[in-house]
Amino acid sequence: MRTHDSVSVLIFNTTSHCFILVKQFRPAVYMCEWEKKKTKTSQGAEKTEEGDASESQEGQSAASEASSSQWPPASAGVTYELCAGLVDKPDLTLEEIARQEVLEECGYDVPASKLKRITSYRSGVGVTGSKQTMFYAEVSDDNCVSAGGGEPREGELIEVVKVPLHEAMTFAYDERIPKTMGVIFSFIWFHNNMSPKYKISTNV
Repeated sequence: MRTHDSVSVLIFNTTSHCFILVKQFRPAVYMCEWEKKKTKTSQGAEKTEEGDASESQEGQSAASEASSSQWPPASAGVTYELCAGLVDKPDLTLEEIARQEVLEECGYDVPASKLKRITSYRSGVGVTGSKQTMFYAEVSDDNCVSAGGGEPREGELIEVVKVPLHEAMTFAYDERIPKTMGVIFSFIWFHNNMSPKYKISTNV
């Protein structure tokens, strides 16, 4: 499978002392949750069949089919992520591509020269082996020029989310909140490298 490399950006708003993330629906995540629900429903039907021998086979089959056809809510496919995008413009530098993504997805206009490179790593090593380069950007309310939300023409439907600095590490380690590894890693990086600058703990 061929794919493009990508960029991601950890955005920190120095005015409100919060991180700017994006929340969007991911079909692959949704289908994974649907498969889990279908498996649990199937197992539950088998237990019911074993425990109630008097129920007709036809009735069991109909009930099982009705249960397995129930889809989980759309929220099951929503994840929290860093602002990110594909490296698909050969005439632009990684910083320039990252700048465009920040503007399109989150609505902040940040000069490419203000983006700090954190690191690069392989993502999707079991499928694509592509490389992602992560940047850090500081913004203020003065940099906000639009509501963001991505490019609808490209099928993007993005919600901009703010995570307060003092709640960051709790957010990162809360397994009930669906998020990418990039979010966790970048919050830890900020905690180790940037939080002393603001003299604010990233822990609750």
